[in-house]
Amino acid sequence: MDLLARLRQGLGATRELLSEKLEAREWQIDAASLEDALVAADVGIEAAEALVREFESARGKGQIPGGGELAWLAASIENSLRGVERVTPRGEPHVVLVVGVNGTGKTTSVAKLAAQAVAAGRRPLLVAADTFRAAAVEQLQLWGERLGVPVVAHSPGADPGAVVFDALSAARSRGLTDVLIDTAGRLHTKHNLMAEIEKVQRICARAVPGAPHEVLLVLDANTGCNGVNQVREFRVHAGVTGVVLTKLDGTAKGGVVLAVARQLGVPVRWVGVGETAEDLLPFEAGSFARALLEGLT
Repeated sequence: MDLLARLRQGLGATRELLSEKLEAREWQIDAASLEDALVAADVGIEAAEALVREFESARGKGQIPGGGELAWLAASIENSLRGVERVTPRGEPHVVLVVGVNGTGKTTSVAKLAAQAVAAGRRPLLVAADTFRAAAVEQLQLWGERLGVPVVAHSPGADPGAVVFDALSAARSRGLTDVLIDTAGRLHTKHNLMAEIEKVQRICARAVPGAPHEVLLVLDANTGCNGVNQVREFRVHAGVTGVVLTKLDGTAKGGVVLAVARQLGVPVRWVGVGETAEDLLPFEAGSFARALLEGLT
């Protein structure tokens, strides 16, 4: 399947919810039904209200033809998401720090990012900096064997900063192109653990100029707009530059993408719509808007 088809499939539950909420009045959608649908899809109150105000303004100016509400909404969503798209300059090697709370799929996401790098002809390195969970190290090592990608790991309980330093030294000496760092899950409210992330960032910067080049927060789509608080806190304490939204295929809360973009201005970089490495898709605003709304009847 191509990107659009995979997104349509992954957004199936969200599409179904929107279809149910917007089925009235033969698509002559009014402001109340639109706001209800957006809130139900976890776009968030703030973003939903802003979109509804824009909808009412456009309709009042005659900019939305009868029956053209969905086309207007798709264009508005695409414009909102394009507003936070950014091109990230690549480092040499390109260092990506992956953070998030427990249970969001960080380790699997790191491995899938490595698979994407291999598919693109690059030479990645996996870094097992989650030294608190032996299972996380083992999981990453299994992925490394499967992908043919080297893994840097220390014994359980080791200093994550030491693991990262050794990994970056190895990457530079071996001419590897991507360094993908899996960190321990941590609540954004635990300030000592957030301080540890800041330490790892300092080590990255000392070892590789400009590193980390990306700080990706892995967010479980099932958390919906409650995940906005995670993004807000991790942005403050970890300098998050983008979001990896996982488990999108198992929830009707796909609207959280818009909440993150409109409320915080943080781009969604990747979306997970299944279990395989191929199911981690690069985020593209136009494809996402079309997959969400095209063909609703």
